Amino acid sequence: MKRLLASLLLTACTMGVFAAPIPEDARVGGFAIGCQAYSFNRFSVFEAIEKTEQTGGKIIEFYPGQRLSKEDATKWDHNATDELIARVKEKLVKHGIRAVNYGVVGVPKDEAQARPIFEFAKKMGMYGVTTESTDAIDTLEKLAKEYDLKVCFHEHARQPNNPNYQIWNPTWLRDFLKGRDARLGACADIGHWQTSGLTALEGVKTLAGRIHSLHMKDRMALGTGQHDCIFGTGKSDIGAVLAELRQQGFQGNIAIEYEYNWDQSVPDIAQCIGFVRGWSVGQGAK
Repeated sequence: MKRLLASLLLTACTMGVFAAPIPEDARVGGFAIGCQAYSFNRFSVFEAIEKTEQTGGKIIEFYPGQRLSKEDATKWDHNATDELIARVKEKLVKHGIRAVNYGVVGVPKDEAQARPIFEFAKKMGMYGVTTESTDAIDTLEKLAKEYDLKVCFHEHARQPNNPNYQIWNPTWLRDFLKGRDARLGACADIGHWQTSGLTALEGVKTLAGRIHSLHMKDRMALGTGQHDCIFGTGKSDIGAVLAELRQQGFQGNIAIEYEYNWDQSVPDIAQCIGFVRGWSVGQGAK
């Protein structure tokens, strides 16, 4: 209860108006869940949308540089023309998928150079931008307020030979965000946390009130050398993570970034989404 109250207080104290919440029709078992398009990086944007529908997911997070379609080698990113954006939007509507995030994308400190990223996200009707550009935090905060978009700081795994890379640590990120607008938060990559030797539940608790999105993965064990597996078959305790998110009043999105079985991952991801649906039913949710 204390964590939930702290989370709500953090939200209530934010200056300005929040972006509209992700609607109920984009949720499965109460969670806005779907795919990070990188799960299908051997395929095109259009195929990633199709495959997300096949998994039973409702949302997608795009990443920069993916080929548009099997027939069109145009790269999909924040430099897309209005005509290209319209084509992708049409494809999303056709398959009942909502684009919610874009990244991981580098964001320059220079406001003029950073602005097109936010313009793109706003045109797409997205919820947030995913980045690791901690050096651009002042620019990110300004544009997050102006465009009313979330900024989701992603964490790759710990880099033992690069002590300057600190964002991998949820405690560091929590402290880094203190005093900042609550639109600034985390894209909690629980798989990378586990590579770094941290449990998923530990990281989610540490960042309570600051998690705007997740790259959700299950792993067989902590440490390096582990690959993704179907939710509930590993040691990540996905059920406990979902329970903690619900306790925190989490309203963001869960993007499954499945980095295994690359060519035939749709059935695996579908089972991951089925786990979330089944867990929610077991908790009395629809």
